[in-house]
Amino acid sequence: MAATITSNDIQDMVTHWLSTPAYSYLGSDYGQDIKSLLQLPQSDGRPEEQLQKLREDVPVLQVLPSNSVNLYGVQTPPDRLDLVIEVAGHAIEVPR
Repeated sequence: MAATITSNDIQDMVTHWLSTPAYSYLGSDYGQDIKSLLQLPQSDGRPEEQLQKLREDVPVLQVLPSNSVNLYGVQTPPDRLDLVIEVAGHAIEVPR
């Protein structure tokens, strides 16, 4: 009997990726530096680069349609921007 990957499993994989700094595994660039997006213009393509890296690091996301993985910011008063990754309709908050 084949194992089934659930949406909870995928959320756990993305949460692990978000909590792992890039290059923290010896010999691998797995992980992210997503907070670097906060100080850069969003029109330069960097958010899409981060999502592409997520798809490369978490291969199960490659079988989902390309518009199933999104990155967006939520303004929080007074001057905070919280980042959220949405995977197939499930929002995952980027740790601070």
